[in-house]
Amino acid sequence: MDAATLDVVRGASTKPVAEDALIDGMRKTRATGQLFIGYPVMASPEGPVFVDALLVSPLHGLICFDLVEGVSAGNYMRRQDDHYSGLTARLIRHRDLVQNRQLRIPVNTVTFAPAVPDSVQMDSTALVNGSGLGGYLEQNTWENPEDVVYRRTLSALQNITSIRRPVGTRRDARQGPRAAKLEALENSIATLDRSQGTAVIETVDGVQRIRGLAGSGKTIVLALKAAYLHARNPDWRIAVTFHTRSLKDYYKRLINNFVLEQTGEEPDWNAIRIVNSWGAPGGSERDGIYFEFCRTNNLKYYDFQAARNSFGYEDAFQGAISSALGEAELVSPLYDAILVDEAQDMPPDFLKLCYQLLKEPRRLVYAYDELQNLTHEGLPTATEIFGVDEEGRALVSFEQGHLENPQRDVILGVCYRNPRPILVSAHALGFGIYRERTKASSGLVQMFDRPELWGDVGYETESGDIVGGSRVNLRRTGHTSPAFLEDHSPLSDLIRFLPFDSELEQARWLAEQVKINLDADGLRTSDIMIINTDPITARQRLGKVRHALRQVGIASHIAGVDTHSDHFRREDSVTCTGIHRAKGNEAAMVYVINADQAYEASANLAQLRNRLFTAITRSTAWLRVTGIGPQMKSLVEEYQRIAKAEYSLNFRYPTDTELQELKVVHRDMTVDEIAGRDSGRHAIEELIEKLSNGTLRIEDISSQHRLQLIALLDSADESS
Repeated sequence: MDAATLDVVRGASTKPVAEDALIDGMRKTRATGQLFIGYPVMASPEGPVFVDALLVSPLHGLICFDLVEGVSAGNYMRRQDDHYSGLTARLIRHRDLVQNRQLRIPVNTVTFAPAVPDSVQMDSTALVNGSGLGGYLEQNTWENPEDVVYRRTLSALQNITSIRRPVGTRRDARQGPRAAKLEALENSIATLDRSQGTAVIETVDGVQRIRGLAGSGKTIVLALKAAYLHARNPDWRIAVTFHTRSLKDYYKRLINNFVLEQTGEEPDWNAIRIVNSWGAPGGSERDGIYFEFCRTNNLKYYDFQAARNSFGYEDAFQGAISSALGEAELVSPLYDAILVDEAQDMPPDFLKLCYQLLKEPRRLVYAYDELQNLTHEGLPTATEIFGVDEEGRALVSFEQGHLENPQRDVILGVCYRNPRPILVSAHALGFGIYRERTKASSGLVQMFDRPELWGDVGYETESGDIVGGSRVNLRRTGHTSPAFLEDHSPLSDLIRFLPFDSELEQARWLAEQVKINLDADGLRTSDIMIINTDPITARQRLGKVRHALRQVGIASHIAGVDTHSDHFRREDSVTCTGIHRAKGNEAAMVYVINADQAYEASANLAQLRNRLFTAITRSTAWLRVTGIGPQMKSLVEEYQRIAKAEYSLNFRYPTDTELQELKVVHRDMTVDEIAGRDSGRHAIEELIEKLSNGTLRIEDISSQHRLQLIALLDSADESS
């Protein structure tokens, strides 16, 4: 057993005095495990049953606390019966928790009434106060505790197994080796870790943020949190919003499963709404947070086309939001709680807009990945986003205050999606750590602005220092990249990079592999994703792959083209997608095709490498990266250097000057900027040629222009 401490997770608070007394009393005992306050919610024939507190412990099994504030316990035996019935009904459905028609973990219920005096006759089996709590726990221990049963119990109570159930049917795992491995892998990650459980259940009156690396479970956590808030507060109006439209269907399925599991009833979709961040006219299914803000407050609404024309392509959404915030005088609040996913993909002002749409006490939860783009510095501070009051005090603060208070700033530090070799390969390729070096270039494409971010994303320094000009070797820790994510398969099967001579050869190979995945490996179609990293050519180049799949009898679709914009997968159909719709989604077997496009480019190389990074990190188990021609062969060689380094990052850390140069050389450029740069290069080449062949003489260039040119070249030499 490794649950050597007592972790307290505070959910919805309805009996604060008794809750504090219970936590204080439990801290004075030997109790270990997790103590949930206001969790779980359980179904019963009479409607949802709300548990006041639940101890899940490797020493005591399950102890459900019925809390009483005041000196009258009322019909506490009836309440205990309801809790016992609900808990056993929830757990008995899980076959691995049952043996000989009995639960493998003890379940006990007790009423904790701290205000009842010692002079009152106390029944130690049913009713205790603070002085009797320790004795009750001593009398109720788990005689033959099993760690696997303890963890499966946590998983069953958190509903992760059911909520993560993929779409489609998988053949019997015994008939497919990959299916068996995948089933074991899914079971291993079926229990939320401490930080995830905290993020789901702990609720603050105000703003809460959740930060984590891609694959740390932010979307699952937000779905669970939304469902929990809805189950506890069915009269609240709750919105869940995000940037990627294909997440809508996924969120709806997750929330529906969880609420149904908890309460026995489907969600009230009028009370809990899943809406896009932007939105448009055309009915409730097209609603979005920005559109609702404009409609409710009679403000001018910009669709994307109008916003692009008014504010430019890059600033379209920011401009539309800023315009709405600037025009709004007295905002009409619409929601009791808003949960925002993918906050890093939205203008910070979008969070301010959400904040203004909330009723007091403005319950806003936003989750984001500070490193979705490898050079991204994260969102601005809370003060920069939400502002200050009339006296200059920050309207929003993430200060924790008392240790037992619900956490306002939750960090999800463990990556549960990607096996370590896949994640390290994604980082190495994204940054260009092992990219071919030249006399003029270190090979690096980009780098974190803040060196401490390496620790935040789960790396530790094995040798050297993360200091400009110094050599450093970084490795992922066993804590942040659990070994079970990669131990299911040999390295040679986890990740492969393959070059082909033509797209036809690539497509035929891929179709053969997918057929093996479905027929021999036992995978579902929903376990497979095919990604083309270039969003412009995705439809055309995926067409060749889909033709090859049809020839071997496999149905496929392009997400957002053959499906509704809000849907990503279809049952019994393999998902093909461009990179933008792939974001936020994952699959066990991921095929990244035409990756040669990301190897080298005359412009926007950092953007291309970010796309490759995003595509690779969609994989939860196995990865295949394919491409065409010499550039793909070079990318394969780059990957081989990663593998030779045993999936560590060994490189010379760039100086501040070199960091700035990387930003300039590999900066994102528009089509017009690229054309302007190429035109300038051509003019310089033409000038050199004319000077070389005598068509133009040095004397023909004015002294002023010569001095300016010399000064610019000298300046460039000094900075390099």
